[in-house]
Amino acid sequence: MATGDFQVDLSALNNTLQSIEKVLNVDAMNAQIVELEAAASAPDLWDDQANAQKVTSQLSVLQADVARIKNLRSRVDDVAVLHELGEMEGDAGIIAEAATEILNLEKAIGELEVRTLLSGEYDHREALVSIRSGAGGVDAADWAEMLLRMYLRYCERHGWPTEIYDTSYAEEAGIKSVTFAVKAPYAYGTLSVEQGTHRLVRISPFDNQSRRQTSFAEVEVIPVVEQTDSVDIPDDEIRVDVYRSSGPGGQGVNTTDSAVRLTHIPTGIVVSCQNERSQLQNKATAMAVLQAKLLERYRQEEQAKINQLKGDAAGSWGNQMRSYVLHPYQMVKDIRTEEETGNTSAVLDGEIDAFIEAGIRWRREQANA
Repeated sequence: MATGDFQVDLSALNNTLQSIEKVLNVDAMNAQIVELEAAASAPDLWDDQANAQKVTSQLSVLQADVARIKNLRSRVDDVAVLHELGEMEGDAGIIAEAATEILNLEKAIGELEVRTLLSGEYDHREALVSIRSGAGGVDAADWAEMLLRMYLRYCERHGWPTEIYDTSYAEEAGIKSVTFAVKAPYAYGTLSVEQGTHRLVRISPFDNQSRRQTSFAEVEVIPVVEQTDSVDIPDDEIRVDVYRSSGPGGQGVNTTDSAVRLTHIPTGIVVSCQNERSQLQNKATAMAVLQAKLLERYRQEEQAKINQLKGDAAGSWGNQMRSYVLHPYQMVKDIRTEEETGNTSAVLDGEIDAFIEAGIRWRREQANA
């Protein structure tokens, strides 16, 4: 938090940036960039498309991170020179410009600092996000679709590729459930703080008496499995169903039974995929999602055992984690962090960075408590 004393604020920002540079290990990042650039220039890179995409994605993220750090370092150095120039010339306008840049730097460095908190075992991975409508009937289905748009807009703002694997449409409006992948490094660590129950209060557009309606939707975020993960699923534990893909209103997406639904019999976990034309492709994607869900289930079971040994009986997230009130007033408030804003339209358009950053900091505080 800026104090208004330029030298004090500049020193604090410089110390924070030095700490970030140390934690992220910029030298190691540059060395990794050299290795990935060599791999990316290999003539046979695209013989394995999955590996090629992973290499190019990692390279792009690392280059962007290093450029971001260098830019902030340059701005910190430049603002010191700018303020000194303003004082030497007695120019109040230049001094005010330097003070404004200090505030901008505080925000930018604070955002980068959050990245250093993503140090969990799976935080660096891509994410699978599932949204399911809860209590509230057609309003809840509409609310689930609003949340889907919010997260897709958030990802779009950050340049994160997404792919929707499966959507179950509600009869009147909205969706019953949806699963989509966020194909960006650290997507899981970032979005995992969004897991939980989201509550919407508004005047229902589906009520002819214009009554206020409260509806709920559940968000689940799990890390994508990697080749090093050991999640063996015997064939006799899986039931495979194929069916015809469909869109809103039952309109056929294609005319073959290419959609695939997998049921893991021991746990009852069901996943499906219908975004590809090929049944084999849909089955492979559904299997990857099932493996990710089982991996997360095993991880949660292990964490529950640890919590029990610690005497921690409470769940990490509780039930309801955020409220979105559109009537009788405008307010989005996170129950865990107490982060809030009255700009509900911006939040629903994907501007949720402040909530995610507060959630990541809150999670670290809880872990250290």
